[in-house]
Amino acid sequence: MTTHTLAPVRSGQRRRLSAGKLAAWLVVGLAIFITLAPFWWVVRTALSTKKDLLANPDSILPVGFTWLNFGRVLGQVDTATAIALGGSGQKINFWLFARNSAIVTSVTVVGQTFFSALAAYAFARLKFPLRDPLFNLYLAALMIPGIVTLIPNYLLIHRDLDWGNTFLGIVAPTLLMSPFAVFFLRQFFLGVNRELEEAAALDGAGTFGIFWRVILPISIPPIATLALLTFVGTWNSYFWPSLVGKDESVRVLTVALAVFKSQTPQGVPDWTGLMAATLISMIPTLGVFLLFGRRVVNSIQFTGFK
Repeated sequence: MTTHTLAPVRSGQRRRLSAGKLAAWLVVGLAIFITLAPFWWVVRTALSTKKDLLANPDSILPVGFTWLNFGRVLGQVDTATAIALGGSGQKINFWLFARNSAIVTSVTVVGQTFFSALAAYAFARLKFPLRDPLFNLYLAALMIPGIVTLIPNYLLIHRDLDWGNTFLGIVAPTLLMSPFAVFFLRQFFLGVNRELEEAAALDGAGTFGIFWRVILPISIPPIATLALLTFVGTWNSYFWPSLVGKDESVRVLTVALAVFKSQTPQGVPDWTGLMAATLISMIPTLGVFLLFGRRVVNSIQFTGFK
């Protein structure tokens, strides 16, 4: 009797569990579709000719398949061919702008990661007057939208420091640290065993020596995660570089793409060339997440972010 009464219950539990799994997979599938659909639209457009694309705008697959849009963006196609493909014939110095983006991103990643680590360690371990109130005040900056500080930063860079159209002007606002970076690393430093620091202090190491020889080596995972997040954010930044770096010599790739979009004949956007350039510019960030995405997720979970 007991066996007969338990069997339907277990069967119902399995059915409910299967329904829950099905719903979860549907949600995951929908999220994947929402994420990948725009990316496929970029790929499809980049591999199409402009004439065929305008004639078949609803096509899921590339129309008039061609690789020449990538060659046009990279300057490997002559002017006549570029115009025939629907471009303006304007040259885009893609490698110069990619180099500029690499310079801005590298300097920002190194500077922001290092100085944020110093500040985070100070807030986590050093004792000084008003440490906690200062940290809370600093943390409040996380709730201030970046647009609020845009005008003061712009006036400071252009009018007071005369750093307009320079790499220094582009990286200055985020070079030293960011509230998120300090908070992120402080959460990790608070969990570090103090015995390691005490042992180093007994060996004669000073505060900076402990930080450099003990804390940094065991903090590589969260520091690498912060560096990756900073890399992606800086590489994709547009608004501030467009204000400060208007000159072509310091123009970054995101700004160059916007300029390239405006260089279109008859006012019709050059979608095929623009998407080809966008796809190439996405390679560094996609590569970073494909190689280190799991480490990013694990480090964020470890430091208490959900």
